[in-house]
Amino acid sequence: MLTPHEQDVIRRWNEFYLKPDQGSLLEQRKRLADYFEEFNANPPVIGAYHEGVHLKADLHADIAVPKGSAPFPVVIYIHGGAWTRGSSTTHRKLVKQFAEAGYLTIAPNYRLAPENPFPAGFDDCVFTVDWAVENAGRFGGDATRMAMGGDSAGGNLTAAVLPAIASSQRGPKFKAAILIYGAFDFVGLMAMAKDTVEPLAKAYLGANYPAALDDPRVSPIRAIKPGALPPTFIIAGTADAIVGESRTVAEAISRAGIENELHILDDMPHAFMQMTELAGCREGLRLMFDFLRRHV
Repeated sequence: MLTPHEQDVIRRWNEFYLKPDQGSLLEQRKRLADYFEEFNANPPVIGAYHEGVHLKADLHADIAVPKGSAPFPVVIYIHGGAWTRGSSTTHRKLVKQFAEAGYLTIAPNYRLAPENPFPAGFDDCVFTVDWAVENAGRFGGDATRMAMGGDSAGGNLTAAVLPAIASSQRGPKFKAAILIYGAFDFVGLMAMAKDTVEPLAKAYLGANYPAALDDPRVSPIRAIKPGALPPTFIIAGTADAIVGESRTVAEAISRAGIENELHILDDMPHAFMQMTELAGCREGLRLMFDFLRRHV
């Protein structure tokens, strides 16, 4: 049962998150960044934090280095924000929590829509994988022990990038995937809540809307087949409107014979894995890092 304080944290978040968008997109991005400062309070102390590391033109990443002796396993973490907002800064504490758990964590600031519609963000995440293979060692990372994960839009991108890399047979063999309350089937979401999803899909896909809705790089549930993903951790909360996406993708992953764990936590809203004041967040982090320790 939620404590009164937890109820207040969730109430205030829902009032912000579920409120209709106001102002310009730049103003919306700033409001999100300002709000997430609450979630980024009291970050763990880690070995080092490198901001704005240049990967290529128009692509930078924050890199969190664990304490202790290298080499460290590597996590590429893809932030959420509906493909149109969010950054490594909005997810700074979570990125550092991965490093606190012992993972060299690379968090790319992929290009955002609508200025840079699909496939720009997807392509940036693929490039980050290639860059990590070549450069993780500079920061103490072991590129033979890699995982990829993300939340919300970042969960979608993770589930899209990993099958693309696996099918190309040119990239690294990932040890684990982390899918945190992601969206995996745009067509299904459109059928469920078209008024909400269609504007987002149009912003993300630009001129590729609606043709790309079925593209497995957009709706990665269509890319799931044997060998498409490494062992996969999936987590969401019962109070999240898109919790069904996590259940559906877990079923598809299981049908493909891919090892996976699905955790649906009672009363947890979208974005709860950044809210360490919630017991559900702390439990989710424990489950996630336990999974990574067993697989990476």
